[in-house]
Amino acid sequence: MPGRGAGATGCPHCHESPAVDCPEHSPDQVWWPATDEIRFEGDYLPVWYEARGGYLDPATGELLPTWDQALDTIGPDDEPLHVVRFGTKFDAQGVLAGSKDATRCIGYLTKYLTKQLGDCHQPDTDAQRVHGERLAEALRHEPCSPTCTNWLRYGIQPKNPRPGLVPGACKGKAHRYDHLGHAGRRVLVSRKWSGKTLADHRGDRRAWLIEMLGLPATDPTRYRWEQVQPDDDYLPSGRRLLRSVADRLQWENALTEARRRAQEALAAELSATGRAA
Repeated sequence: MPGRGAGATGCPHCHESPAVDCPEHSPDQVWWPATDEIRFEGDYLPVWYEARGGYLDPATGELLPTWDQALDTIGPDDEPLHVVRFGTKFDAQGVLAGSKDATRCIGYLTKYLTKQLGDCHQPDTDAQRVHGERLAEALRHEPCSPTCTNWLRYGIQPKNPRPGLVPGACKGKAHRYDHLGHAGRRVLVSRKWSGKTLADHRGDRRAWLIEMLGLPATDPTRYRWEQVQPDDDYLPSGRRLLRSVADRLQWENALTEARRRAQEALAAELSATGRAA
């Protein structure tokens, strides 16, 4: 569960709770084409050529290299476009489920999960405001993915090109001020490690709760889920929110009671085993 924000220095940083151990100072490299030379900007932009399904250089009439062709030009002596490393303040601390630190860490991460990145730090001076605007402007032109329209600015066709693309007008989340360059989800599940999707984890959690509370398993064939339509008879959002909070409190109280009974049963079993021994 990463919590992200811009601290008092105005520099984006990241708080993460990984499910596995990470080697210290392990880098992550992004091998993308170079972006140190701006070829098209302002009114001088590539032109869409329908017959070839790509963009042309308006001065030479040549078709711009595709994304795959640009990747092929990266040589063994070239450097990666982006390198992410753990800094000198990297401090990995293990947290075990049910320990005294688990609740504190979850609360700390939740604080960041409920924040908007662009609102977590308000600029106090003109210099800080200018710094934020300069960062947002730089992110507006920074390529965010292989399909980003900003690749046209550097003379490269984005992956899966289409007519009407304009550099600096990519709709990706990474370019928005509220995301500060972070386009991914705030809660991540790596399929490379667990082999499970978010739906799989939700199913496991539900099955664990049903078993812990001693509830009968429900039959999925008895229910059909449909999206609520505007003309359907349903509770207003405020009442639905209150009902959700009440339901969650009931679940938490029931779960606490179930855990208490399980601990008492375990203690009684250990006591009886000790006396028998």
